[in-house]
Amino acid sequence: MNRNTFLKALAALSLSFNSLPLKALNHALGPLDSTPKMPVLFMGHGSPMNAIEENPYTNGWRKMVKGLPTPKAILIISAHWETAGGTKVFAGEKPKMIYDMYGFPQNLYQVKYPSAGSPELAQEISATISEIAPTHEWGLDHGAWSVLVKMFPDASIPCFQLSLNKTRDLQWHYDLAKQLAFLRRKGVLILGSGNIVHNLRYLRIFNQPAPDWALSFDHTVTEAIKKGDHQPLIQYHKLGTAAQISVNSAEHYIPLLYTLALQEKGEPVTFSNHDIEETLLGVSMRCVKVG
Repeated sequence: MNRNTFLKALAALSLSFNSLPLKALNHALGPLDSTPKMPVLFMGHGSPMNAIEENPYTNGWRKMVKGLPTPKAILIISAHWETAGGTKVFAGEKPKMIYDMYGFPQNLYQVKYPSAGSPELAQEISATISEIAPTHEWGLDHGAWSVLVKMFPDASIPCFQLSLNKTRDLQWHYDLAKQLAFLRRKGVLILGSGNIVHNLRYLRIFNQPAPDWALSFDHTVTEAIKKGDHQPLIQYHKLGTAAQISVNSAEHYIPLLYTLALQEKGEPVTFSNHDIEETLLGVSMRCVKVG
């Protein structure tokens, strides 16, 4: 190619990019900063005391991330951040510690997780997904920091949270989660934190056998996940009494749907903390890894 032909081709390429809308341009340039696809996790977080204890559950959390590529950032969807005025993403430089639990030993309120935030990614998310708006009014609640201190104890990875819009139904949450898929190829680990079974009214002494309704619903959910059949899980209220008791209020269940929504066709799913006999009566500690 001679010099004149090269310059004409370069000018044409420049004009074609200038004519693209911003979102289309970002999409066109996306592969330049893409990374191998990150997995997606759902963590059964249970009691915040896990943050300061060593037990089979915390050991299971560590095993889940062993061998994973180091994330560029971690986006957490926690059961403990619900918003009524739309979905929010934390866009601050430094997430504060939120001790949103009561009646625990004083040393639990002294736990620190001094990670940075990821304002650039938060702004990218809100610019890409119209239903999500940035905010500086949150930080890391115990659904986030209680698992992060065990999984990534050096707090060297930027962490930020996405809220649960409590005015929307489960299908809406599942559909919204699918729009986060682009983050997986930007090195972002997406982590849902809640519990498949979560009914504290039925909570009893640790090491007591789990009741039939809890075991039944946990099994039903597991089998549906293995089949890649998510629709019954979105419409869990149709699954009978065991489902109604197990989910109770849905904020601990919805983060699971964010994880499942990001599963691509044929992508493997594995489980952990599901074969531990010392299960709290009203809480399932099952964790899920997609990819």
